[in-house]
Amino acid sequence: MSHNPFTSLIGQQQAVDLLTQAVEQNRVAPAYLFVGPDGVGRSLAARCFVELLFGGHKNFASQGNHPDLLWVQPTYQHQGQRLTAIEAAEKGLKRKAPPVIRLEQIREITEFLSRLPLVAPRNVVVIEQAETMAEAAANALLKTLEEPGQATIVLIARSPESVLPTLVSRCQKIPFYRLDVAGMAQVLTQTGYEEILHDSAVLNIASGSPGEAIASYKQMQVIPPELLKTVTKIPSSYREALELAKQIDQAIDTEAQLWLVDYLQQCYWQKWHQSSMINQLEQARKALLCYAQPRLVWECTFLSLYQGLVEKL
Repeated sequence: MSHNPFTSLIGQQQAVDLLTQAVEQNRVAPAYLFVGPDGVGRSLAARCFVELLFGGHKNFASQGNHPDLLWVQPTYQHQGQRLTAIEAAEKGLKRKAPPVIRLEQIREITEFLSRLPLVAPRNVVVIEQAETMAEAAANALLKTLEEPGQATIVLIARSPESVLPTLVSRCQKIPFYRLDVAGMAQVLTQTGYEEILHDSAVLNIASGSPGEAIASYKQMQVIPPELLKTVTKIPSSYREALELAKQIDQAIDTEAQLWLVDYLQQCYWQKWHQSSMINQLEQARKALLCYAQPRLVWECTFLSLYQGLVEKL
């Protein structure tokens, strides 16, 4: 094969071998399940695979503008419109519940697959975050998987357990893994994020996922640098604890606060190796996820951390 689309994918040799062999041997399955952690290259692999299936044609962009490719992402419902997470962010919409793959989207897939491919040898459908499908949507997709016609369907999910077992049984599983240190360094350098390699807390949060590392780094930029510097130290008085809680509540939204919990767990563990501190932050995370008042959550957390420090002195 003259051109290998998978050259841009780093550290997923098993997946590359399985997919390349399927095309070379003309034994492409009707459905695949790409499973593994977020941010390790599953979506990129799907793009490379589509390029291979379409005979090296790269004329489809990020949303898949090729007549024989349908790229499906989870959506929010807003004023009669379906919006992806990126579109919702562009419109400045804040949602408490995450986006999902909807029944209407599965119906669109069925309609798309009901016609023959126009240019390529087959139709291809890629479904990102397949674990967000509600049961009705998953059951509707099941009918399509049973008779896909001249098509290949790729589901992308975190784990086989997160998808309906009847769907999993009809797919060939392609495993994706967390990257090693060298793989992480290569991806972050190539994407212009090499400065992340000097931040051990962000790297620990990412745990072998370049995508998670980049998302984490971007989240970090949202937090005022002075606040980030202050918050990595335990407050030295009750007043300071209350003041810090107020600053966090005023400066950043709940999503950034949840990231901050992760970041502080890493920072505090590196400095003090106290599991009690990690547990207190874990309680804060649970409270924030239950929509407790953020300022109160942080006040309780910092007062508790300060109290623990006083008792140790």
